[in-house]
Amino acid sequence: MSQVLDLDRTDRALLRALTANARASGASLAATLNIAESTVSLRLRRLQTSGAIRRYRVDLDPLALGATVQALIAIRLAKHARDEIEAFRRAAPTLPGVVSLFHMAGADDFLLHVLARDAAELREFVLAHLTGHPAVAHTETNLIFEHTDGDGWEVLLGR
Repeated sequence: MSQVLDLDRTDRALLRALTANARASGASLAATLNIAESTVSLRLRRLQTSGAIRRYRVDLDPLALGATVQALIAIRLAKHARDEIEAFRRAAPTLPGVVSLFHMAGADDFLLHVLARDAAELREFVLAHLTGHPAVAHTETNLIFEHTDGDGWEVLLGR
């Protein structure tokens, strides 16, 4: 688990700029923040080493890649033994089409964000990987009509 870092105004501005464009060059970030490019490099290295920046990724459009169906699937496990929870937590992200896994408190234990080419592929995913899984007691599939990212990071990074 990460510890809370002591971020100054420049660190926060750098992270805000990266959330807007993770591919921004060091020179571009330096110009935007009005600091030296070497300062950008040092701060990025520190933020990566500390774990504040976990990775850089591309935002793919599922529809453009053929996934016409997205779903959130709530999973309730049959038993709550630590080894079964950990086994499911390790295995679920490797299942075909799973783009996110959330381990939760509440009535459901996990929430999977799944992509599929069509409803038949989603149905096959549920039948092949979830309903027959020995640790799974219950599933509930909710189709996603639209997904929009929010600006929640602003709460932590300020404006």
